[in-house]
Amino acid sequence: MASPAPIPDPSATTDGPTTGTADSRGAGTLRGRLTIPVLAFGGTLMAVMQTVVVPLLPDLPRLTGASPGTVSWMVTATLLSGAVLTPVLGRAGDMYGKRRVLLAALALMTAGSVTCALTSDIRVLIAARALQGAASAVVPLSISILRDELPPERRGSAVALMSSTVGIGAALGLPAAALIVQYANWHVMFWVTATLGASGVALIRWAVPESPVRSPGRFDITGALGLAAGLICLLLGVSQGGQWGWGSGRITGLFLAAAVTLGLWCRQQLRARLPLVDLRLVSRPKVGLSHVAALLTGFAFYANTLVTAQLVQAPRATGYGLGLTIVQTGLCLLPGGIIMLLFSPLSARISAARGPRVTLAVGAGVIAAGYAVRIADSRQLWMIMVGAAVVATGTTLAYSALPSLILHAVPADQTASANGVNVLMRTIGQAVSSAAVAAVLVRHTSPVGGIPVPTLHGYLMAFAIAGVVALAASAVALTIPGDTPSDGTRRARGRTRSARGGAMKGA
Repeated sequence: MASPAPIPDPSATTDGPTTGTADSRGAGTLRGRLTIPVLAFGGTLMAVMQTVVVPLLPDLPRLTGASPGTVSWMVTATLLSGAVLTPVLGRAGDMYGKRRVLLAALALMTAGSVTCALTSDIRVLIAARALQGAASAVVPLSISILRDELPPERRGSAVALMSSTVGIGAALGLPAAALIVQYANWHVMFWVTATLGASGVALIRWAVPESPVRSPGRFDITGALGLAAGLICLLLGVSQGGQWGWGSGRITGLFLAAAVTLGLWCRQQLRARLPLVDLRLVSRPKVGLSHVAALLTGFAFYANTLVTAQLVQAPRATGYGLGLTIVQTGLCLLPGGIIMLLFSPLSARISAARGPRVTLAVGAGVIAAGYAVRIADSRQLWMIMVGAAVVATGTTLAYSALPSLILHAVPADQTASANGVNVLMRTIGQAVSSAAVAAVLVRHTSPVGGIPVPTLHGYLMAFAIAGVVALAASAVALTIPGDTPSDGTRRARGRTRSARGGAMKGA
């Protein structure tokens, strides 16, 4: 007589479905084998989209006839729309299908690239860049698809690779865009990203299955509008504080409006039957502390890119600058992207052995060590590249661990929205980092050739601040409770052993 089927472990519900995964739906086919690289291509493309405009910024006032302040909105618009749309599209993915929303996000990014390629009107360019911000939701949506489609033993390395695409794409995008701008018409750059975006849409339609995990219900439009208003006020104040003056009436009003709006939004979310963001879930220490760690890690990581790019391009007359071109600067940052690609499997192995919170703590500690190297020597190019590479290594470990923490802590039908909030916290951290670095460098300048240029002391102070924030992220990671090594993997193995035992008895 066959033994009864083993009783499922209720705690395993947070690890997503264990049946109907990609292995049982064609992982051995060409499409199944390409699911992970195709999603990784989409994540890399998203990061490339965010960075390609950077080499253009110095020339855009001449090319468009707009002021430098107006041109800066080509970056700010993408930041604001990405911050707003990431949690919104994440929730929509949980409700209506992650693949469907992922395709929509990439299609909006592609449409924005085509629009940028066809115009030189700064108003249209800014609107198109805001449209491209929808691509910020690609990574959390892809991570959620991987959770739903892959068995636990393959999930860790795939999520780590997906997280690393943010750094890989940024490292590839800057030198590639600089080369295009230097040797071709600047509109060509947007035609290239449009072509890549269309290719990404086609590949995802072909290779990526729709996730079967849904969270049915009515979309919280009120919550989405409230979150959008609050985030726009907050991030606009953070990003424009240096230009408008931190004590100005506009900045003060924006921060007050953000506080009031987000306070009312939290109240509405707690009362809503189907909220956009489940704040009760966020209040769990394992989820909430993961979001805090994401904010701090985003701050620490972003300072490396910002400061390195300015430091190596500083004039040689400063006594520390190397006077590199934007192409050379991009090539200096390229090793960091390669490191993120190579070290993502290591992150998955550490998480499997020790748990993702340990990986996060170690990664943040490595980031702090990288800034210690930068403080020790930021005059020689090889030392600058070593320090930046160490920071990139730590970022790989930390960014790969963050989604794993979220996946272990939330129900399967809320993974996209929860990861969207986690990415949002990284975005806020990066915005605050940009503002903090700018404030430090503006405060520490000296004239070179009649032009105020940041001093080496200012750069070193920015490194020190980022290093302290990285140590704080490591400390927060160690306070995240209850993450034993590879909980989901061990439970899955336990279920497999139970099933095999039952089958043997039945035989």
